[in-house]
Amino acid sequence: MEERDVAAVEAQLGREIRGAASVAHRCPCGLPDVIETAPYLPDGSPFPTLYYLTCPKAASAIGRLEERGDMRGMQARLAEDPELAARYRAAHEDYRARRDKAAEAAGLPRLPETMQTAGGMPERVKCLHALVGHELAAPGNNPFGREALDELPQWWRSGPCVDVMIDRGTAVEGS
Repeated sequence: MEERDVAAVEAQLGREIRGAASVAHRCPCGLPDVIETAPYLPDGSPFPTLYYLTCPKAASAIGRLEERGDMRGMQARLAEDPELAARYRAAHEDYRARRDKAAEAAGLPRLPETMQTAGGMPERVKCLHALVGHELAAPGNNPFGREALDELPQWWRSGPCVDVMIDRGTAVEGS
């Protein structure tokens, strides 16, 4: 990742990033909002969240969807709609394949098969942040990530979530 992107993500998270491999998606404001992480952290511990949503504005907006109970309705529909369940299982398989490819590219072993992919896939709707991260990084793959994105306000309209000043080697929280 470029120095500016690292500074932006660290400002978004309020800490050093761990295991970041690349920017998987950029917000319309130009800053990273999803990063791809390595399947294992530098200390060797598994990290199954391949697509990590970093933008605090997007995360906050997604949190409001979770608070209003959107996941319960999605979970109910998952149990009732075989076509939706098949699309969600396909999202799970896409996520695992991308994670396995990232491990292979880094010369790392695949994560154990027993580890679920992010967000509760394929049987539960557990974390909209992970599902939205997947949909932003790999558009058209995650039906619940897409639904959540369609419900979100345009979080970037008020400007970037952080201001990045590389010449001073710092990033500061923005609006």
